Amino acid sequence: MEVDKIKENIEKTFDIWPNNSLSNFPVNIQELFNKFLFGLNTGIIRAAEKMDDKWITNLWVKKGILLLFRFGTLIEIKNNNFTFFEKNTIGLKKITLNDEVRIVPGGSFIRDGSFIGKGVICMSPMYVNIGAYIDNSSLIDSNALVGTCAQIGKNVHISAGTQIGGVLEPIGANPVIVEDNVLLGGSSGIYEGVIIKQNAVISSGVILNSSTKVYDLVYNEIIESNENNPLIIPENAVVVQGTRGIKSEWGIANNLSISTPLIIKYRDNKTNYKIKLEKEIR
Repeated sequence: MEVDKIKENIEKTFDIWPNNSLSNFPVNIQELFNKFLFGLNTGIIRAAEKMDDKWITNLWVKKGILLLFRFGTLIEIKNNNFTFFEKNTIGLKKITLNDEVRIVPGGSFIRDGSFIGKGVICMSPMYVNIGAYIDNSSLIDSNALVGTCAQIGKNVHISAGTQIGGVLEPIGANPVIVEDNVLLGGSSGIYEGVIIKQNAVISSGVILNSSTKVYDLVYNEIIESNENNPLIIPENAVVVQGTRGIKSEWGIANNLSISTPLIIKYRDNKTNYKIKLEKEIR
């Protein structure tokens, strides 16, 4: 597959897209979209890739997704007993038994242009948006969301009610990255380009975004993002939701505090035992 050619044509089309007359474009738009979606669906094209231990966002992929919205026409789509009103360029992902993906009954939806690896389990209801990448043997539990362009590694457990934020605009914004063997506890939320390194454990109810400060009680450090780097949760970190006192006079007088994620330990055998994934259900 000529990924470089697809990238070149998307960049070229995006630069002149304010004029939406298809006859004015130097490439066959429908053919370009078909190749682009095929690349996303098969994982050949990704919104972000790891290179030399650093995650790089492919901005051209986000431009391609925006083009799908730009040139799409709103149509009615019927799927069994469900009726949707969606752009004709973006439908539901087609999954067959050969894909080896388990989707239990009850209202789960996976958008076209997302990659779902072998052995992934989708507990209903759940939702995966366009541009997302979910690697082999991960589990998406009930009422969980995997947003646009989010990148999920192997053997990741996304617990019930977890929200993994999507990012499409602005173009330069980085997607959420969750590396291999991570556990995201129930009703946790990961947003705004946060990176969760491999083997980390995010406890239930923890919320992480680009402005979050994480206090590492093991190494007495404060982990936060800056203008050059996103918030990165270290490998094997076990993160729980704590509180930090407000130091103003009025805050002290009223005994106020603010929620703050804390790294209380790094993963050990006891942690591994508690969060062990059972091979039987896979």
